[in-house]
Amino acid sequence: MNAHNSTELRGMTVDLLINAIVRQTTILIAQLATSGGLRAPLATVANQVFLDLVSELERQQVSRKVSADMFGLGLRTYRRKIQRLSASVTDRGSSLWEAILDHLRSRESASRAEIFERFSSDDEAQVKAVLHDLCESQLVHGTKSGTTTTYRAAPSEELLALQETRGDEGLDELVLALMFREPPLSLDEIAGRARMGTDRIEPIVQRLVGEGRLACTERDGLPVYQANRLVHPLGSNAGWEAAVFDHFKALVATIMSRLSDRSVAPQLADSVGGSTYTMSMWPGHPMAEEVYGTLKRFRSELGNMRDRAAKFNQEHGVPEEHTRVVIYVGQCLIGEESDSNDPEE
Repeated sequence: MNAHNSTELRGMTVDLLINAIVRQTTILIAQLATSGGLRAPLATVANQVFLDLVSELERQQVSRKVSADMFGLGLRTYRRKIQRLSASVTDRGSSLWEAILDHLRSRESASRAEIFERFSSDDEAQVKAVLHDLCESQLVHGTKSGTTTTYRAAPSEELLALQETRGDEGLDELVLALMFREPPLSLDEIAGRARMGTDRIEPIVQRLVGEGRLACTERDGLPVYQANRLVHPLGSNAGWEAAVFDHFKALVATIMSRLSDRSVAPQLADSVGGSTYTMSMWPGHPMAEEVYGTLKRFRSELGNMRDRAAKFNQEHGVPEEHTRVVIYVGQCLIGEESDSNDPEE
């Protein structure tokens, strides 16, 4: 096989891998969006994924021309799409989502035709998507009369009641998870990662500092914050979102470490990577107790080891040059009915 065919086959393999990962990620997002009877708005997800991919490619120093080719777009079309999705063309300096919401809040109501005229410089499909997203989020109400749809912003007292209904349970833990395994972050950087305003994120950060869950230091004369510990109690209903994000982040970090060009010291070569072990169990299986007991023992031993390491590090300090050991252990039990034997891995 010549080098060209080898490269082509490898490209096909990577394409297949990306498509498979996108499929599984889509399933995960759909499950999260509907968990607990919720219906989380998804209208802007695809656009945000595009912008995040653009940002990551630029961070990896991929030129915009190459990036445009990767998306199958001409360079001019690619640039226009970035500009259109990053901010409203009509109202410079704010996103289309923010601009439409502010427009509706500044008046009692507005018809769909009036909104389209007001934001005529923006893509009409994007305006429709934003209106749908705002209605799904209950920030805006739409009323249809004949062929006319009129929109009005939800009053502040209604939003307050909605916020109280939804609650902020688990929000502190999720903010901690966004900051865990990251260098010290400023308030603006935390707000950016959480996609929240600094006025909303600041009281959360100050509360976490007061509880000793965030450490506050200074960088260039400004306060920066770091999360050195993230613990989700077994069986707790609050903060499960943080646990899901932390699991996913650790999984991605493990995969990226194998894709990285950085070599690992020979003595640590057996300490990185991941393995998946699948075993079929049923009532009366002679190894059932051993298998289920091993899962429980792993959690207990690793939790104890983490606590002892954290206590030593807190008492003696962590040197600037150190190795962060991330151990991801995920377990699930899947009930299946099958007449055939499942393959073992």
